[in-house]
Amino acid sequence: MGKCVKGSFDFISFIKKNAVMCIAFAAALLTSFIVPVDSEYKSYFDYKTLTCLYCVLAVVCALKNVRFFYMLARKVVQLFKNARMSVLALVYITFIGSMLIANDMALLTFLPLGYLVLVTTGKQKYMAFTFIMQNIAANLGGMLTPFGNPQNLYLYSRFEIPNLEFMAIMAPPFILSVVLITFCCVIFVKPEPLVLSDEKIILDSKKTALYLALFVLSIAIVFRGIPYWIGLIIIPLVLVFVDRKALKMVDYGLLFTFVFFFIFSGNMARIEVVRELFSELLNKSTLLFSVVSCQFISNVPSAILLSQFTGNYADLLVGVNIGGVGTLISSLASLITFREYVKNNPGKTKYYIGLFSAFNFAFLIILTGFMFLIRGV
Repeated sequence: MGKCVKGSFDFISFIKKNAVMCIAFAAALLTSFIVPVDSEYKSYFDYKTLTCLYCVLAVVCALKNVRFFYMLARKVVQLFKNARMSVLALVYITFIGSMLIANDMALLTFLPLGYLVLVTTGKQKYMAFTFIMQNIAANLGGMLTPFGNPQNLYLYSRFEIPNLEFMAIMAPPFILSVVLITFCCVIFVKPEPLVLSDEKIILDSKKTALYLALFVLSIAIVFRGIPYWIGLIIIPLVLVFVDRKALKMVDYGLLFTFVFFFIFSGNMARIEVVRELFSELLNKSTLLFSVVSCQFISNVPSAILLSQFTGNYADLLVGVNIGGVGTLISSLASLITFREYVKNNPGKTKYYIGLFSAFNFAFLIILTGFMFLIRGV
């Protein structure tokens, strides 16, 4: 009896922890009954996207294990002596981090630091606001680079978007996001004095140098400077000998989510009535439809699914990035932040959701309106 209950509990925990992956699996399974498995299934998968995502995640986990990002962030925060500047520093670190190590990894790395800074300095009253701003920064900061958000990596690879064009498309919403985030931090956080306690952190210089070299290699693969299969051989091989834990820490749930949504979206594109409906909606407004779809099925699935029905990658790219703010499920990263906040602040769930919704929908409305204005769509 006890074992049965324990097994049931573990299963439920797994479902909760990997909700999006399980939904993606169910969607792939259901559509496979409509479109039976055949030789065309092989064409569904974007192998380069999966390889790039795996390589980046593995190297980031290795750097996290030597506390590289944590040390870097602490040093930046220690430069500032008041609450406003420290919160701004935490948010900016997350913002920049999402451009380099992807939004979910940036949050997993820097949310604990935000919690530590506010608790040790007695500024818990800013906890919800700081977490929400870090979450918005992670979702919007990653929009500028092809590897900053998983959906960027996929669309960049699928449509073979030139590097400069990619950044030119995303620069306007990126700049506005910086302005909005800075404005909110200045308005809602007072310049109260604070002191962050000293903590001695010693980096393993050899491992850090090796991991940084692997990180450069993974970025070169993303930017098409090196064939992706080289990274798939070198990075796991090095980490097997140097840091096997990093390979175990990779978010395989995210990778399988991509795999299942590739199957789902590939099947949906082969269903005539679905293809006609989505094509018609996207023809009316790719930007608006992609923003709205993110609010219900998250931005990564939206990017994979909608890319099957439109060639307007510019509006789709903008839509699935700014669509990452809004509801709690509009981005996988938002669920990470929610989980971390509730874990550290039990009993404040309703307060967090209310504040989260207010800021996120405000950002969503402003960014969407701005992009409609400048793109004339």
